[in-house]
Amino acid sequence: MPSNSPPAPRPKLPSLTGLRFIAAALVFFFHASLIFISMNPFADPDLADGFRWLFSKAGWMGVSFFFVLSGFVLTWSARPGDTVTGFWRRRLLKIFPNHAVTWALAMLLFAGSAVPVKVWLPNLFLVHSWFPDPAVHLSLNAPAWSLCSELLFYLLFPFLLRPVLRIKERALWVWAAAMVAGMLAVQLVTDFLAPGSPAAPGTDVTVWQFWFGYNFPPVRMFEFVLGMILARLVLAGAFPRIAIVPAAVLCLAGYAAAMAVPFLYGLNLMTVVPISLLICAVAYADVEGTRTVLRGRAMQWLGEVSFGFYLAQQIVLSFVRTKLMDERTVATPVGIAVVATEFAGALALGWLLLVCVERPVMRRWARPRRRTAEPAESSAAPQQLTTAS
Repeated sequence: MPSNSPPAPRPKLPSLTGLRFIAAALVFFFHASLIFISMNPFADPDLADGFRWLFSKAGWMGVSFFFVLSGFVLTWSARPGDTVTGFWRRRLLKIFPNHAVTWALAMLLFAGSAVPVKVWLPNLFLVHSWFPDPAVHLSLNAPAWSLCSELLFYLLFPFLLRPVLRIKERALWVWAAAMVAGMLAVQLVTDFLAPGSPAAPGTDVTVWQFWFGYNFPPVRMFEFVLGMILARLVLAGAFPRIAIVPAAVLCLAGYAAAMAVPFLYGLNLMTVVPISLLICAVAYADVEGTRTVLRGRAMQWLGEVSFGFYLAQQIVLSFVRTKLMDERTVATPVGIAVVATEFAGALALGWLLLVCVERPVMRRWARPRRRTAEPAESSAAPQQLTTAS
């Protein structure tokens, strides 16, 4: 007989929280190494180019990690009886206040009245990645482009959850492979069918290829849905056990492959399978209570700060390099100190966003106020998320 007792809560995944900061740090070092927009501080051309080369795929890998992780964690933590509007409320409050603050800061420091409405308005409302013009989709606080994709994920998740939960266990691997195949199809279409000009600065492809193959939100749905399927595999115990260290080594191998293949195929295709293995390995470690470095107090704090750090890092980098240094390059020891200072500044600003914006907003508005009296009957029950197949 079916039980009326609520389902047992799923284990928390603190190690994945710690892992988030490593992904955010990859994005920071990617941006700090860029030469074509003068973020790289090193005067030694060999060192500057080596720094750029070493982290040339780090940003792509970090963002892909976040997209897969988003699908995984939302599926893992889906609440019995949760409503669609309740879910949307929490997710929008999670991203929009921090985004609004960093948007305003970028406008104040770098843009002001010089930015036309057609640029700042889509950016503010997180729809700018839907525009192929790089002056729009990479405008103001550049990392915020990824929030356009996250917003699409959040809007669609309540409608994707039920079909994903209904996939039979034996078919989960087929669907996971289909998501990776979809990513390959995107890059093949981008490679052979996208317009051949103009060139996208700092890349080996055109503006249209970079936008469609990387920034266009719908094409990133494959990573998000893959994360949802991975959560189902781990919950069912159907994903093979792999230790964290071997999974991390495979991520390094995927990174090396991304550096070797043509540009479009190195954006996310070479790293998504190793990333998936690492996420599942870390999740299994938490489920089984295995102690990891990622569960330590410092890594937990860094993981909590990671979202603010991610949004703040480009602002700090641009402020230091353009406002304080006037894009001057410096000797190696000074350059190392500059990057370390930028990292610490982004971390401090990320912490301020966490304690002054994100936490107060979530405490105040993430849940609806309790009513003093509940009606005896309701003519229409709110639409609910489904957490059981």
